[in-house]
Amino acid sequence: MKKTWTEAQSYCREQYSDLATAENMDDMNKLKDLMKSAGYGNIWIGLQRTNQNEWHWSSGDRVIFQNWEPGQPDSTAECATMKEGKWNDVECSDTNTFICYNRSSQLVFVNQKKNWREAQSHCRENHVDLVTVRNSIENQELERIINDNQKYKDDVWMGLFRDSWQWSDQSKSSFRYWITGEPNNIGGNENCVVINTMHQGSWADIRCDQQISFICQEDKLILIQQNLTWLESMGYCRQHHVDLVSVDSVEMQRRVGNVVKRASTEKVWLGLHNFCSMNMWIWLNGEVVCYQNWAPGNGIAPEDCRLEWRKGAMESGEDHHWISLPESRKLNFICTN
Repeated sequence: MKKTWTEAQSYCREQYSDLATAENMDDMNKLKDLMKSAGYGNIWIGLQRTNQNEWHWSSGDRVIFQNWEPGQPDSTAECATMKEGKWNDVECSDTNTFICYNRSSQLVFVNQKKNWREAQSHCRENHVDLVTVRNSIENQELERIINDNQKYKDDVWMGLFRDSWQWSDQSKSSFRYWITGEPNNIGGNENCVVINTMHQGSWADIRCDQQISFICQEDKLILIQQNLTWLESMGYCRQHHVDLVSVDSVEMQRRVGNVVKRASTEKVWLGLHNFCSMNMWIWLNGEVVCYQNWAPGNGIAPEDCRLEWRKGAMESGEDHHWISLPESRKLNFICTN
């Protein structure tokens, strides 16, 4: 079908979940496989320009730690470097050395001067991506590697950049895959994004009113906006879908966090229950809780199960922390499909 971006978004939300989001190269490779049947041309995905210019990591991680030089960022520049352990905003067209990370999370100093986009491409082709800094310890490690490999105190690219693009499904993914020279916003109104089959699936910005084909996505996480107890929620999921969701990784936490924002209750049931006699939290899929995101005071101390069993819920607010609650509370819940 050929539709405008807004028409395509409406169709995908009615028939599936939303217009397609690409969160990493694995997603892009799936989109490229789908494109093979589309012939040549442009295909809508779910990325649209907004009025908010936000900082992101190239890896897709959220920006939860910052270490700007005093007075920075101080311009409209959209990329960031590290110099003597502090961050600075600079023009993405500048050329600097840079640091990648590989699949074992080792950092690799690349002693070649490239602009930010070229550095990003080099890291993705030869390693995984430009480096992400999530806390002060990682910041110190990055500073150490730069000092060990650099004779002069010059700027070094990190994976930090900012833009005003937002995914239709409200995903916080900062993965970008632009064609060289894009986005260029010709005419000042190219506010929607396509993947281009003639450029190996790389992206371009075009006008949103063009009528072209599009790709939808079907989320495997289903928010049920009914208020049920934990046991009732589990029964509903097992009857209509698969089970209550288990959040066993940072990636799944992020995915569930994207879904839970649409809940009509302040907390949402997860497939998390307390094995009281051993003071142990277990997921319905059988896994012991390893990755954790408990709110302060939750999930640590022994639970008092004399009156009622305790189950795990996620806050639908910004931090999406986990909360221990009596199983009789009636909440929205998330099933896996």
